[in-house]
Amino acid sequence: MSFDVAIIGSGFGGSVSALRLAEKGYRVAVIEAGSRFASQDFPKTSWHLRKFLWAPRLGMRGIQRLTLLRDVLVLSGAGVGGGSLVYANTLYEPHDAFYIDPQWGEITDWKEELRPYYDQARRMLGVTDAHADTPADAVLRAVGRELGVEDTFRSTPVGVWIGKPGVTVDDPFFGGIGPAKTGCIECGGCMAGCRHGAKNTLDRNYLYLAEKAGVQVFADTEVTDLDQTEDGFRLTTGRPGAWIRKRTQTFEAAQVIFSAGALGSTRLLLELREAGKLPAISSRLGDHVRTNSEAILGASARFDEDTDYSRGVAITSSIHPDHQTHIEPVRYGKGSNAMGLLGTILVDGGGRIPRQLRFLTRVLLHPVTFLRSLSVRRWSERTVILLVMQSLNNQIRLRLGKSGRLVSNNDESTPNPAYIPVANEAARLAAQAMGGFPGSALNEVLFDTPTTAHIIGGACIGAGPDTGVIDAYHRVHGCPGLHVIDGAAVPANLGVNPALSITALAERAIALWPNRGEEDPRPAPGHDYVRLQAVPPRHPTVPSDAPAALRV
Repeated sequence: MSFDVAIIGSGFGGSVSALRLAEKGYRVAVIEAGSRFASQDFPKTSWHLRKFLWAPRLGMRGIQRLTLLRDVLVLSGAGVGGGSLVYANTLYEPHDAFYIDPQWGEITDWKEELRPYYDQARRMLGVTDAHADTPADAVLRAVGRELGVEDTFRSTPVGVWIGKPGVTVDDPFFGGIGPAKTGCIECGGCMAGCRHGAKNTLDRNYLYLAEKAGVQVFADTEVTDLDQTEDGFRLTTGRPGAWIRKRTQTFEAAQVIFSAGALGSTRLLLELREAGKLPAISSRLGDHVRTNSEAILGASARFDEDTDYSRGVAITSSIHPDHQTHIEPVRYGKGSNAMGLLGTILVDGGGRIPRQLRFLTRVLLHPVTFLRSLSVRRWSERTVILLVMQSLNNQIRLRLGKSGRLVSNNDESTPNPAYIPVANEAARLAAQAMGGFPGSALNEVLFDTPTTAHIIGGACIGAGPDTGVIDAYHRVHGCPGLHVIDGAAVPANLGVNPALSITALAERAIALWPNRGEEDPRPAPGHDYVRLQAVPPRHPTVPSDAPAALRV
């Protein structure tokens, strides 16, 4: 099969690229390792592991990936629509520090240049404000009050059709591929997959429109190799996790876009370099990997507490304890208690005493609280998860180990934090407001390994190959025809959920491509950066009578 462009991955970078390239006349293939899901295909709770977790060799082909590295436990997405299937719908613009980070800040005025693309991304993803009136929001307000920052409390911008519960809408864009779309019923089930059609996942907007424009999506298909040909590239694929019947296929493409996420794109590029396929790629490949300097912890109420903390969109509000820290209350839906298995009692890090010893001491001193932390009965209803993010310049490096698996190493000068004091303080204050006990993740207290749902970087933007893997137009330095448009390209911690920023970066990247057959306005690779006007698409796919949220 031959195409003009092959896109590896269908998340925020891949889906945006697919639609915008189709509008410019390119023949596009999207190759996705995960499965395709309709609303009714998502698991009813996270206990349905075969549909919830991604572990294809074990027969699990769900939407939630868990990747344990030495320095971080990574939560990421899988499936047609990528991370949008499992993410918390949260669409913030980043802190100002993101735009001026030394990794890329001198190339251009990024805040000004990206402004129209953030606006376009908001319209395409149907951003609206969540209802910040749930029990979890009351807890966060109390935390903000105790920290002296209640004035920073705000409702979350989300990609959800709030509407009226149970009311359907005939929307051929956001709701056209499955059952009629209904208003959000605030069940908290966003991160196990929305079964009600209220979540504006990528298969209901960008990718839906892309397929209508002729883009072909190949689900359950993983790229395992890439070779250069006279006319471009040959990609070899197979069925992920297959022990037999691997269904090997090949795709020919003039150009290739890596959009498999920070881990997926970086790993595949590292494998290709190791195999001698990309000898000219930058030595910075795998560097500048960020976790949003993130910690995931929380608080749980007593078993006799009647308050249901699972009600609402997955994230409904946030506060800022300081200019570089962002805290959000997160929830799973009623019955989705599987992730509670990762939790335990709260233990501080830092100092001379090993965290593991502190953990053992707390277990001995507070055995009842420890035993309660092991129970996941009504966990989602009793628990407020706190997602704490920072815009600090912390980073790790990714490399291939001897077994071929990804391994991480903390940057010596700016290591990834294993302990964030303000996060633990917030968890204790939340527990106080709930009359319960604070908790953290097992991997944090046992291994000093934090958790992130927002891994970014690894193939970052940089002015040249000595500083980054791709240029400001997302072209891979030294590898003509290859591009990286996804979370791997993000060059700095955002301090907020990254989905909107990845979407905006992808919108800008493809806006600067020429229409098929036309002259490329971008400077030749290796030349100085020039700020360009967007190239209008030859065949815009969104008609003038489309819903306002889609007109761009």
